[in-house]
Amino acid sequence: MTKRRTRFTETMTGTVTLTGEREARPVRLDLEVRTDTVLLPWRTTRAQARGRLRVRGWEGDTPVAGEMEISPLARRRIRYRLTFRRDGRTYLLDGWKSPSPRHPLASMTVLPFTVHDEERREAGRGTVRFSPAGALLPFLASFRFPAEDPGPAQLAPRWNGRPGRTEVWYTTLTDPSTGTGVWLHHEITAPEDGSRAYAHGWVAVCPPGGPVDHARFGPEPVTPDAAGFRATDAMAGPGRLRGSCGPYTWDLTERQEGATLHTFPAWAWRRPLLPAAQIVPGGRARYTGTVRGPGTGLTLSDAPGATGRIYGHGNARRWAWLHADLGGGDVLEVVAAVARRPGLDRLPPLVFLRLRRAGRDWPRRGTRTALGWGGLGRFRAEVGLPTWTVTGRAGPRRIRVTVDQPEERTLALEYTDPDGSRAVCRNSVTADARIVLERWWGGWRPEAAWTLRGTAHAEVGER
Repeated sequence: MTKRRTRFTETMTGTVTLTGEREARPVRLDLEVRTDTVLLPWRTTRAQARGRLRVRGWEGDTPVAGEMEISPLARRRIRYRLTFRRDGRTYLLDGWKSPSPRHPLASMTVLPFTVHDEERREAGRGTVRFSPAGALLPFLASFRFPAEDPGPAQLAPRWNGRPGRTEVWYTTLTDPSTGTGVWLHHEITAPEDGSRAYAHGWVAVCPPGGPVDHARFGPEPVTPDAAGFRATDAMAGPGRLRGSCGPYTWDLTERQEGATLHTFPAWAWRRPLLPAAQIVPGGRARYTGTVRGPGTGLTLSDAPGATGRIYGHGNARRWAWLHADLGGGDVLEVVAAVARRPGLDRLPPLVFLRLRRAGRDWPRRGTRTALGWGGLGRFRAEVGLPTWTVTGRAGPRRIRVTVDQPEERTLALEYTDPDGSRAVCRNSVTADARIVLERWWGGWRPEAAWTLRGTAHAEVGER
């Protein structure tokens, strides 16, 4: 039986009086709460909470993370213990609601709290309230009961022997000490004409200033492996990537650091109804090990990157892709593609974008960026080289992504699809990217911005 969890968001506003100050400051607390079980009010449930704290006079949002104890009936309390950092110091926000049958509304919506510093000295007191009038409907609509994240199990093959399918395991990473980018590609292709399926792939290495060097392996008959990809001289499975190809060898351990990032809607991966779908198990990962080759002797330790998965009928007519590790657990994944099907190939690129920030995925719906609301409000992509862009708005936020792939840091490789047609991708594991996120507060105001110099992983493909 599939294990279910609970996820919801909560917004509270109020005031806080900091130690040494007389006047209270307005404060807003936005949280995403996750539990490992279905939340039931008559039992005690432990939950993880992440989000943002906004205090007037503090620059920008302050990330918070911690635990909740949700026990409205058994212990008559809902406790919040959230930590955050400010001015180089760590603080604890500690508070609880005390549900009471005599005052059910007030007791369930009012959260008194105290802020303590690292020495457990009081740094402030405050109260925030959940507004039934303004926040109840978004709160109720935010409840989700997702199945437990399969994590590394999603590296297992999807291909079931049918012709006309392709399946990919690809890993990109950046060596933090040298700035060198590495791309490992593993693929199974099952031709449409029913001829024998084959496995193949490549390794590419790009020093910070280029040029990119690479070597291919295969094609060879498919070797079944229930855990992942396997060929004579290469494997990619849970926690491990190992192989040799031409003059290159690699032996890496992989540590995934989060839940699966569904760039496409989650149902598109579970049920292959679209021409192709992509996911990023873990969202981001860290790599330790070695990559050896001509002029390359990398010894990696916690190198940032990710492994992505693709399953479908082949490549799009035209596409762009970005993986951007933004630091601090934040990550951005973008796929913009023009389909090959007649009629659809005349449409502008459909954009699938997911930003994971402070543990929350935005936009919340996987189809929002591609379809908008009945076609209105779709995200837009201008795909080209050496620069391509994606822009769009969802809810009170809008984003602009600008990607630069310098020619000297870009590798062109050819794909053969199951139908025998060919496409060319131009990939850079040392690309540059600029991401600007804004929020509407009576006008567009900067909420966050990231600049990646040679650490973005990007690709543009075409026929």
